[in-house]
Amino acid sequence: MTTADLVDGVEGIDTERVTAWFASHVAGSEPPLSFALIAGGRSNLTYRVADAGGRLYALRRPPLSHVLPTAHDMAREYRVITALGPTAVPVPVTFGLCEDPEVNRQPFYVMDYVDGHIIRDAATAEHDLDDRARRRAGESLADTLATLHAVDVDSVGLGDFAKRDGYIERQLRRWYEQFRNSQVEGLDTATIVAAVHDRLAAHIPPQIGTSIVHGDYRLDNTVLDGHGDVEAVLDWEICTLGDPLADVGLLMVYWTDPGDEGALLGVTPTTVPGFPSRAEMRARYAAASGRDLEHLDYYVAFGYWKLACILQGVYARYVGGAAAGDRSSVDDFGHSVVKLARMALGALDGA
Repeated sequence: MTTADLVDGVEGIDTERVTAWFASHVAGSEPPLSFALIAGGRSNLTYRVADAGGRLYALRRPPLSHVLPTAHDMAREYRVITALGPTAVPVPVTFGLCEDPEVNRQPFYVMDYVDGHIIRDAATAEHDLDDRARRRAGESLADTLATLHAVDVDSVGLGDFAKRDGYIERQLRRWYEQFRNSQVEGLDTATIVAAVHDRLAAHIPPQIGTSIVHGDYRLDNTVLDGHGDVEAVLDWEICTLGDPLADVGLLMVYWTDPGDEGALLGVTPTTVPGFPSRAEMRARYAAASGRDLEHLDYYVAFGYWKLACILQGVYARYVGGAAAGDRSSVDDFGHSVVKLARMALGALDGA
């Protein structure tokens, strides 16, 4: 992360009470603390926290308002990151979870601030990484995902984290419910999103195995070092147990090749020379994981549809005034919901 990722102001933080909580729960922290909202996230909010001794932390909390049922669960996010700490999956060290509403109204947790590169767009990719580092970033991203999916959920204490079977069925219910709870007056997206939902529900592939599923695994949800290696995987907000191929399908959605129609919201870092192609990423994951990717097109379609539902929710929160700090690029989200749903239909036609 760089200073360019930071937004002035501490909206969403009760400085006095959160500082007191740090003194009681984060060993070695030195008040006074300063807080800065990190740009980029459009759901849970992340703040960089600096103490008087120069030590940096990251604090995560839910959006300021318009919080949907079952969403933005800080305890779940904190639990999975903490559980993965001793494994080979790169995650930040966690320091504590606060669920007392008297401290900051909403729950929050604190983890280590991992310094490095977050590649959100083509310009950042060109500036921060050379061609070799870009290729390594793709390879490391695929290998890290395979490492995550190889974690034994019982051995890390996550065996009861969620239901294991029927992942796609559960996800279809969840995201369709969230979509229907996020309707915006004047935005006509319901018909096409419903049509895709019905096709997905009618053609669910058999689930082969159960893994930790990140749920939003993509390049800009990782921190990279200068060589392109993944230093930390971030944003575990919708992590659960289930079908690992859902993560692979969504990664393919975000991993845009040069000339693809699928450039999402104009953010296409992987079109910069040096990054592996989508086909190379698919092959890299298959080799690292040993998994059969025969039905991957279905999971790509599901990824497009899920992202359409997520963007609808982001737009609804924005309209409701909850997009603290990062209000950029949301006015086009309504059109993007329809575009993503159409791309899901296209992927289903090829499945």
